[in-house]
Amino acid sequence: MSELDVQSDVVADMRRHQVWHGLRDAWPVMLGFVPFALVLGAQAVQKGFAVIEVPMMTGLNFGGGSEFAAVELWTSPPHVLLIVAITFLVNSRHLLMGAALAPLMRNLSRRQAFAVLFLMCDESWAMGLADARRSGSGLRLGYFFGVALGLYGCWIAFTTIGALVGPVLGDVTRFGFDMAFPAVFLVMLAGMWRGPAAARPWLVSLVVAGATHLLLPDGAWYVPAGAFSGVVAAYAWARPA
Repeated sequence: MSELDVQSDVVADMRRHQVWHGLRDAWPVMLGFVPFALVLGAQAVQKGFAVIEVPMMTGLNFGGGSEFAAVELWTSPPHVLLIVAITFLVNSRHLLMGAALAPLMRNLSRRQAFAVLFLMCDESWAMGLADARRSGSGLRLGYFFGVALGLYGCWIAFTTIGALVGPVLGDVTRFGFDMAFPAVFLVMLAGMWRGPAAARPWLVSLVVAGATHLLLPDGAWYVPAGAFSGVVAAYAWARPA
């Protein structure tokens, strides 16, 4: 066996280890996905979606917030332009998330980078970014795909199950499943906590998003408003005195 073959085997073994490591770390988040995936699937069929259309939506979009918004706005016939606009607004945070990952993906091919961005959601982004900072070697593809593919498969599977069992269970929010969504984000924030000073942009983002939601209750303008204000605050506090 040549030295090149040995190196390839070592890299493959390392990638497999990273995938399993990522999948293991993603298990708690995957469990948190289950309740609100069931809620989304059940609400979608109640709005007139066919069961097969639910995994098509969740697999092609893979953004829970925008999917809940789209289902909430769904009518027959649907207001396509309104739904597209709201989906763009809710998912606009991905522009900032992708920008944060860009410096860590310089060694990736274009195909690898596109795969990372397609599978990127709030949770895989946060976990991949935290792992890259711990390792100090950029985004580790094996770890990221272990996290992202686990979350992706879980989301599609349980939104589909929600669509299948929704008509039987009725309004699943009465079981408190909808509380899983904020609970997952609170866990993510706890894992990213670096002290009160570093969290000041979070507070700015929260206040601006809340005020925007109160002043502009129709639509999802609070999402880009909160994201943009948080970035501006982070930049302002990061500037040297």
